[in-house]
Amino acid sequence: MNENSRLAASIERLRTVPGLGRDVTALVVMIVLGLIAAVIIKAQVGGSMPWSDMTTVRAEVAEVPGLNPKSQNSVTIAGVSVGKVTKAEATDKGTAVITMKLEGDYDVYRDARVVVRPKNPLNDMQVELNPGTAKAGPLGDTVVPVEQTERPIQADEVLSHLDERSQIALTDLLVESDVALARAPARLPAGLEATSDTLATLRPVVQELKGRREKIAALVSALSDISSAVGENDQRVSRLATATSNTLSTLAASDDRLRSSLRSLPGFTGELRSALHSTQALTKQLDPTLDGLHAASSELPKALRRFRSTVGNVDKTIRAAQPALDKAVPVIADLRPLVRDVQTAAKPLTHITGRLDQDTRTVMSYLTNIKAFVYNTSSVFGAGDVNGSIIRGHLMVPLPGAGVLPNKLDQGRGGE
Repeated sequence: MNENSRLAASIERLRTVPGLGRDVTALVVMIVLGLIAAVIIKAQVGGSMPWSDMTTVRAEVAEVPGLNPKSQNSVTIAGVSVGKVTKAEATDKGTAVITMKLEGDYDVYRDARVVVRPKNPLNDMQVELNPGTAKAGPLGDTVVPVEQTERPIQADEVLSHLDERSQIALTDLLVESDVALARAPARLPAGLEATSDTLATLRPVVQELKGRREKIAALVSALSDISSAVGENDQRVSRLATATSNTLSTLAASDDRLRSSLRSLPGFTGELRSALHSTQALTKQLDPTLDGLHAASSELPKALRRFRSTVGNVDKTIRAAQPALDKAVPVIADLRPLVRDVQTAAKPLTHITGRLDQDTRTVMSYLTNIKAFVYNTSSVFGAGDVNGSIIRGHLMVPLPGAGVLPNKLDQGRGGE
């Protein structure tokens, strides 16, 4: 019986046997639905279909703690999941080689880098792949060397470098931090703001301490140079130690003076503040002064040129006067004794001139009287003045009607 006969017999059986066709149809529908569900689940869970393009990359890593190929640890490029870790095996060098399957056709080059890092607090690992650059050439079947990979750092590795007391203190700190952060949303912002204000207040102190540390470092370096220079000379070292001791003693003795200076510092700051106010007033006058200087700067080159010509003329004058100056030197030498005598004679004049101001003030107080005396007196011992003898009479003629004296002889008469 050929295949066509068998197929025809099966179809005939499905038709003739009661309920068999219904059962076979239901079974086929269930198989199709299962295949569709498997495809959907595979698409949601991840992975690739057997017929899709795949890229295999192998890398050597120093350690891969927490990396379990059975859990299908993800492989990412630039943060995008592109594959899974399918295999991890140890090598004879004490390292591990991991095999990564990338879903798709990716170009990976010889300078590719692989980093294994945890992706959550449960220490689940993922692999970050940097494909590298095209100028390095394709990777092919070559394993990425261990120098181009980085392993994750575990918390116990960090704590293992601490002593027992530090580990206990760190554990207590983490426990207390958990308790302290229980109400962090309500209390932590105010504390952080206070901490920020405190840090802003302490910033000048830290800067000053930084400057002081730099100065101390420079001082230590200088002392080191001094010690190196005098290290082979015991006498110089002894003198240096003695001088240092004396200096420290002097500083200790000056402690009271330093305190008094610090007590007088507030008054000094007040005077400094007033001086700064005066300086501010001075700076207000500085702009007009600078404007005047700017206006004068245009005339300054001309004045300098004129001054240069004047200096040239003075130079010529000095050269012309040089013979006269040469002849005047002996004369000045002969005048030196006379100058000494003049200096001796000038000492009594100092006492005389010291009273000239008082005498001048006295004479000035009588100047008006002296002027009147000189004007009205022709002789100190005479009994007359410019109008004749001192002895004179005055005739008083009252006029009727309180009139005034006539200016002419015929004024007031009965004429015209």
